[in-house]
Amino acid sequence: MSATVSIVVPAWNEERSIGATLEALHQIRGDSGKPMWTELIVVDDGSSDRTADVAARWATVVVEHARRLGKGAALRTGWTRASGDIVMFVDADLECSAVHLAGLLQPVQNGDADMAIARFSAAPANGGFGIVKRFAGRGIYKLTGLRFEAPLSGQRAVRSQLLRQIGRLPEGFGIEVGLTIDAARLGFRICEVPLPLRHRETGKTLLGFMHRGNQLIAVGKTMLYRWMRPVP
Repeated sequence: MSATVSIVVPAWNEERSIGATLEALHQIRGDSGKPMWTELIVVDDGSSDRTADVAARWATVVVEHARRLGKGAALRTGWTRASGDIVMFVDADLECSAVHLAGLLQPVQNGDADMAIARFSAAPANGGFGIVKRFAGRGIYKLTGLRFEAPLSGQRAVRSQLLRQIGRLPEGFGIEVGLTIDAARLGFRICEVPLPLRHRETGKTLLGFMHRGNQLIAVGKTMLYRWMRPVP
């Protein structure tokens, strides 16, 4: 019997993007013509717009946080409700490019990896300076000996067994880095898959720099915590 797949989409104030993203996920189908996934879970992390209403049209279930708890909490809420053998985490702002995530499932479904990370092959139109990305990559290498080109990517297909063994997912913006470090230190196999994905860039604006500053702090805390503690 083939492995079942649950998709978890964390979202905060994404009413303009999430509909196109979820519609694209519905186009991910196998050879039989049926969806490659069995459930599509959206976690609305305390949005003040119509994110939950838009998501309800496409999602199997929409879970709403009463207030914003952060991406890590939203992903935890989603995966603890997921029943699939594989959980695929998907950002809400991929829009139509999300259809390419079929390629992310293949290494895990084929047994070649326990976690597959999407590497955006399309160059960002208006990104930052890459400071957080380089910082995260170097930290992961120092703690695991592994190098990744997309250490901050939120698009991941992960075996449920891996998530259960890790237990509690990291907090906030440090979740991707923490998940990679924990999985590697436990001996799970990780690969990267180049895919033509696109998402909204914060750009070189004040809000963009504030976002990346918060991300840098969260990633730093995540790595420091793992530097000071033994292998989970």
